[in-house]
Amino acid sequence: MSDLFASAEPPAAPESGQAPVAEAGRPLADRLRPQSLAEVVGQEHLTGEGGALTRLLRGKSLGSLICWGPPGTGKTTVARLLAQGTDLHFEQISAIFSGVPDLRKVFEAARKRRATGQATLLFVDEIHRFNRAQLDAFLPVMEDGTVTLVGATTENPSFELNAALLSRARVLLFRALDPGAIARLLVRAEALTGQALPLTEEARGVLVRMADGDGRAALTLAEEVWRSAGPGETLDAEALQDIVQRRAPIYDKAQEGHYNLISALHKTVRGSDPDAALYYLCRMLDAGEDRLFIARRLVRMAVEDIGLADPQALVVANAAKDAFDFLGSPEGELALAQAAIYLACAPKSNAVYTAYKAATRLAKEAGSLPPPRTILNAPTKLMKRIGYGEGYRYDHDEPDAFSGQDYWPDAIGRQHLYAPTERGYETRLAERLARWEALRKARRGEG
Repeated sequence: MSDLFASAEPPAAPESGQAPVAEAGRPLADRLRPQSLAEVVGQEHLTGEGGALTRLLRGKSLGSLICWGPPGTGKTTVARLLAQGTDLHFEQISAIFSGVPDLRKVFEAARKRRATGQATLLFVDEIHRFNRAQLDAFLPVMEDGTVTLVGATTENPSFELNAALLSRARVLLFRALDPGAIARLLVRAEALTGQALPLTEEARGVLVRMADGDGRAALTLAEEVWRSAGPGETLDAEALQDIVQRRAPIYDKAQEGHYNLISALHKTVRGSDPDAALYYLCRMLDAGEDRLFIARRLVRMAVEDIGLADPQALVVANAAKDAFDFLGSPEGELALAQAAIYLACAPKSNAVYTAYKAATRLAKEAGSLPPPRTILNAPTKLMKRIGYGEGYRYDHDEPDAFSGQDYWPDAIGRQHLYAPTERGYETRLAERLARWEALRKARRGEG
């Protein structure tokens, strides 16, 4: 995790185009390691005057913590500062490289320290990589005070950590650094190195965006710029992108980022915002999401959120899937974009979705009720004799091609499940259903 300083004034009259001398090869992020909570940027909700971390340090007493947030937001740095501020021995392991035997050694060393009066803060990076049995190993040493656990994870603890561990720890949310925080980091780096970044104002803004909320990434990119720029050269946005290429978006197709973006896409379509829908669609495409997964979700939106308010929506969504199958990438992605915009602009109705759920519930609750014999076929003499098909009226031979017969099982009677809205094509369906209901009552003498 990156170690992030607060802003500082840039050096006077810095020279550009010459790489700053690194201190014994140490990365810039390590050289800018904060020495106090006040020097951590971007987490003011935790480090400010009334923040949770400030209160913990002020009280000189810690409980176990889970630090949850994107990479490069200061989770490791904060753990070190907490240990320093509470006079705890700092021990760090990574779940990627550690197993149960390693944990036993760490716990035993912590017990020995405790016997001499020295408590231990155990920092576990990528704690979500441990399996359930490994996570359970922490429970007794957390309960008896052998260690104060501070775990860092980029994944949602609700999904990745077991409930027993979460019940014994407080979750602190670390936020991705906003552009202002990234910009302050770059100013601090310039002050430390005595060199201005050789970038135009536009290119500097591009670098901030490339960091994608990750402080360590921002400083790594800055180092790359200093190494690549020639003497006296100032890089514009295009040159910057050529030099550092681009940083892959933070997006794991099997983890929370995947679900967050598809949820955002679905809800912006449902909310009739084509611009936002297109933005989230392109976020997913840019991150390498499976195009057919997106196409399937678009079909789901068409049937779940639009339905019969615009029956063409399902046709458009299916056509987009077929077009992508036919064209492939990247041309086929335009069909997905077209479908997303169409669905966002379409009138919305979940009347079919609601009716389907109600019908499913009724079918399960009512059991195996037989349909009325009137609408049953009678392929044998016996079936005819016991009344199958008796009295059935062929709708096409009736006035208005509508007989108004009752098709429901006698045990539950006629039910109303589908309630069309007053949006889009469903307004016409509502009028048609109202007319049929009036005819039905008239032909039964109920009108």
